Amino acid sequence: MEPEPEVLLQEARENVEAAQSYRRELGQRLQGLREAQRQIKESASQTRDVLKQHFNDLKGTLGKLLDERLVTLLQEVDTIEQETIKPLDDCQKLIEHGVSTADDLVREGEIAILGGMEEQNDKLWNFTKKASHIQLDSLPEVPLLVDVPCLSAQLDDSILNIVKDHIFKHGTVASRPPVQIEELIEKPGGIIVRWCKVDDDFTAQDYRLQFRKCTANHFEDVYVGSETEFIVLHIDPNVDYQFRVCARGDGRQEWSPWSVPQTGHSTLVPHEWTTGFEGYSLSSRRNIALRNDAESSGVLYSSAPTYFCGQTLTFRVETVGQPDRRDSIGVCAEKQSGCESLQRDQAVCVSTNGAVFVNGKEMTNQLPAVTSGSTVTFDIEAVSLGTSNSHEGGDVKLRVTISSGDREVVFDWLLEQARASLYFGCSFSYPGWKVLVF
Repeated sequence: MEPEPEVLLQEARENVEAAQSYRRELGQRLQGLREAQRQIKESASQTRDVLKQHFNDLKGTLGKLLDERLVTLLQEVDTIEQETIKPLDDCQKLIEHGVSTADDLVREGEIAILGGMEEQNDKLWNFTKKASHIQLDSLPEVPLLVDVPCLSAQLDDSILNIVKDHIFKHGTVASRPPVQIEELIEKPGGIIVRWCKVDDDFTAQDYRLQFRKCTANHFEDVYVGSETEFIVLHIDPNVDYQFRVCARGDGRQEWSPWSVPQTGHSTLVPHEWTTGFEGYSLSSRRNIALRNDAESSGVLYSSAPTYFCGQTLTFRVETVGQPDRRDSIGVCAEKQSGCESLQRDQAVCVSTNGAVFVNGKEMTNQLPAVTSGSTVTFDIEAVSLGTSNSHEGGDVKLRVTISSGDREVVFDWLLEQARASLYFGCSFSYPGWKVLVF
């Protein structure tokens, strides 16, 4: 019995949808396969170029070093030759002068001897006087051959084996880098980059993280250290950036190959402090506030309510000044002018001594005192909305987690009405405090 037409039509539609879905999946896999093929071919081509360029540079450098060494050795030969040959040249001149003097004396004596009797006495007398003034028994000392330099070149042929051994071990080709980027997490004005080792046999001593805008030609260093996570700040919203990481093995000087570049961006609006507030100086991106020497009191708020529940708000204290119990770092439902601190209603904050305040009331639990380099984070989630019959009169309950160092406090914060987003702020009584927010 054949199925009803409606059933067949429904099955046909389902099969068409399944085929379309299957085709889309195959198309995505084909695209991924092509990207993998392109990565292999492009990386192989780049590796060939790098190897050729490196070894050409190496040959040029080695040739230059050998030429320089040859010139140095030839100069040493010239110096030794010139310094040791000069005394011998002087001695040769002295001997040649003596030979010439002796020849003249011999000729003069022979003439005196062969002359006539009348002239002979005078010539013999003059010759005898002349000969007496010449030291015919004084001979210059000539050094023996064993006492003068005999130059030679001492060349150790084993250097060829040493260089050959180093050359044969120089360079490696890695099919995969030992580290890869694991995760990119967007933050307001920044991106957290996390990476991990993918080679169990590789022992990393340091990591090196670089980034660039996708439109830029060159990467730039942003972190070098032993951590496997770093937040890259000064990120423009809705702009694509590329990140890559490499590692240096334990006891090694050279860096490993770079990881496969990962692209990420942040859609979150950067957190900024309010400009023009007397008592605080701001960085060019307005995410760093410095309490200056101006006589001022009050809370420096964010320029807009840019903190949303579900996000993590981070304050990093770059430098510290003199603490005061009225100091505060935290979030609030709205700006209130005339307040010296966030230790007030409709706000939660931490003082520089570690005290935690909720709607102006100090909690029994405390965090560590704030020091230079301290990081204070706020994580807030909505617990309940709507009218509450609680005697505390809260219409909105938020679960707040504040962390600093290795400690955290968790509590419920009651607000009078729901807020789509919150302000953040800080207040310091004395100068010197510098706070980065992200």
